[in-house]
Amino acid sequence: MKRASLALACILSIFTVEAAIAQTYPNQPVRIVVPFAAGGAVDSVARIVGQKMSDSLGQPVVIENKPGAGGNLAADTVARAAPDGYTILLTTNGHAISPSLYRTLPFDAIKDFIPVTQLIESPLLLVASNKLPVTSLKELTALAQQKPGGLNYGSTGVGNPLHLSMEMLKKATGMDIAAIPYKGDAPLNTALIAGEVDLAIVPVATGRANVENKLVKGLAVTTAQRSKAMPDLPTVAEQGVPGFDTGSWQGFFVPANTPPDVVQRIYQETKKALDTPEVRERLKAFVAEPVASTPEAFAQKFKDDVAKFAKIVKDANIPMQN
Repeated sequence: MKRASLALACILSIFTVEAAIAQTYPNQPVRIVVPFAAGGAVDSVARIVGQKMSDSLGQPVVIENKPGAGGNLAADTVARAAPDGYTILLTTNGHAISPSLYRTLPFDAIKDFIPVTQLIESPLLLVASNKLPVTSLKELTALAQQKPGGLNYGSTGVGNPLHLSMEMLKKATGMDIAAIPYKGDAPLNTALIAGEVDLAIVPVATGRANVENKLVKGLAVTTAQRSKAMPDLPTVAEQGVPGFDTGSWQGFFVPANTPPDVVQRIYQETKKALDTPEVRERLKAFVAEPVASTPEAFAQKFKDDVAKFAKIVKDANIPMQN
């Protein structure tokens, strides 16, 4: 009886502490940990949304950049943080790739985090060198079938979302296209313009100008819906690959065991920030569509993406990374 009473008392004390945290949240600065260097697209989104949230919360929202280890350094920092809502991870769909790509991780990408909300979604763009005699995905597929192994695509990192999106496209269309590694977007785009590489999947934010200036050819966008930034460019699904839908997203995660009321507060404040005309206008520069999904909806999307990327990694025979 004493043990049962003690257990009940412990449970009640936990609920009491969680309720107290939720009622006073936030009463100190909130930290958003970003897994990339300052000045990049993810960092910029963190600062745009964070500033608006700070105005609403009445507390400073501090951006902390922790680049390294493919985003895993920042994720580990948040996984180890107190589950009180004062440390938030802003990361990309690379977080859904890590479980199937790395041999070991210092955290469990699913169990150690609570998905709070998907902030934005950004379409990806399939582009081709002007030297390649194709103007659509259907023509590309036909050419690739005529020349199995004869075409190549530029890749900026093993297992990143751009690489896996191309592997997903290869699987869906049956194309046999070899990967050519590049150290970043800039050298890849230079190679595309020079015709040194045939194809690539790139963010619309960085690829749109090259298409509009006719330096490369835009063949398709990878998301289910056309990009508002390039409305005349058809989707992959519209060109004979029904159901194809992949893009890039950014979302908020907090440590596991963060009180539900705090999770809801962060979600509500994020949604409020993303709904403002000022934030929406500034996000246009990154060709990003605000989403502000509920924690439940984002948790399901994250779970689905973990499974999707695991299948792509397996089908493409991508070796596990250290």
